[in-house]
Amino acid sequence: MSAEFDLNQPLPRWRLLPMGLALLALLSACSFTPVYERPEAPVPTSFTGASADQDASGLPSWSDFVGDARLRELIELSLANNRDLRLALANVDLVRAQYRIQRSNEWPTVNLGATGSRQSREDGDTTSAYTAGLMVSAWEIDFFGRLRSLSEAALAQFFASEEAARAAQTSLVAAVASTWLSLQVDDELLTLTRSTLQTREEALRLTRLRFDNGAASALDLRQAESLTAAARATLAQQQRQRSQRLNALNLLAGQTVPEGLLPAPDAQGVPASLAEVPAGLPSGLLERRPDIRQAEQQLKAANANIGAARAAFFPRISLTASLGSASTELSGLFQDGSWGFSVAPQAMLPIFDLGRNQAALDASRVARDAAVTQYEKAIQTAFREVSDALAGRATLKDQLAAQESLVQAETERLRLADLRYRNGVASFLDVLDAQRSLFAARQALSQTRLARQLNQVDLFRALGGGWSPETQAQRDAPAGRS
Repeated sequence: MSAEFDLNQPLPRWRLLPMGLALLALLSACSFTPVYERPEAPVPTSFTGASADQDASGLPSWSDFVGDARLRELIELSLANNRDLRLALANVDLVRAQYRIQRSNEWPTVNLGATGSRQSREDGDTTSAYTAGLMVSAWEIDFFGRLRSLSEAALAQFFASEEAARAAQTSLVAAVASTWLSLQVDDELLTLTRSTLQTREEALRLTRLRFDNGAASALDLRQAESLTAAARATLAQQQRQRSQRLNALNLLAGQTVPEGLLPAPDAQGVPASLAEVPAGLPSGLLERRPDIRQAEQQLKAANANIGAARAAFFPRISLTASLGSASTELSGLFQDGSWGFSVAPQAMLPIFDLGRNQAALDASRVARDAAVTQYEKAIQTAFREVSDALAGRATLKDQLAAQESLVQAETERLRLADLRYRNGVASFLDVLDAQRSLFAARQALSQTRLARQLNQVDLFRALGGGWSPETQAQRDAPAGRS
């Protein structure tokens, strides 16, 4: 079966309509946005000190990572009240609204309006014109994808704001945990210092009594006074440090922390349990670290802006239309025979703009290059933070074991020095020196335990733990974002 057409005869209207629709669809599918390709990660393929078989794809949530019930409840309180996190979440809502505004520009705005005018002529007559109905004013038909590219950029900025909020949440969890753990060690050090001060004050009382009776030298007395004064100074410093730490914790929590959520007094010397986290491979950071995902979304936004800048070189086609009633008399509106429509398309092609469009295109390309650099820097920063945390994990365990051995040795040394002094074999200076060394060793042990716990928190944060990444299908569904 075949059909022949006379090329000299105009095509019927029913054939022109599908051709016009096809041409419109073809033109509206145009896009000048460069194809996005994720830049290569400028970091080694593995972390130093981490085995390649460690799977960190399923990092624990912060509630599984933190084992102490008080600390978990405090973190929940902080997530609800912290002002910085509230600002980050408010910014997400703001950018979402901006995306919806930008996306709405792709569609016509239909208004219900009425107009009226009266005009006098040279012959003295006055003419009137009244219209009422639906109106579309200067709707830009996105033939070359300018508006669509701007919408893609706005959507990427919305995704970036979401990642920024997740990064703020992860940082908040790490900050609250670190401050709470430090406060726990502050309480432990205060207890140790008060006990040491009490012991030294008693030793000073006995030394002064012995000095008054000629059984101790002035050097013994001054040495005891010196150690007692040093303990008082240390106690004042630690009290100030604890108060400042508590103030910082109140700020993170967004309110005064209830007494029941502070470290338990009976838990001193017992570090809060924290789950171990596997390091995995550097490639996993691209999917877990919110700051890296934020930088990538900003790169996608800059890439889409190039498409909008390119489309600005082509004609901008707009349409103004109305459908309604028109009459020369106000009473004649909405009567039979007064209905009609008007269509006024307009095309504007930039010819001379003093290089404005070219400058905008150059600026968008530079912005894309800067976004690439920022993305690569985010990856390198994340790699360094994880590597530093792994280096700390590899050495702090050995340091803690050595510090525990040192405390045991200094405790035995003090016992022997005191025994020798009581038997008249050694001087009291040996006892005071042993007390000073044991006090310093116990302080260092508490600080080393804290350093190991803070290292676990740092590794958890550096790996991007604390939240579950969305699937790519969810991320590619902008309709659900509106």
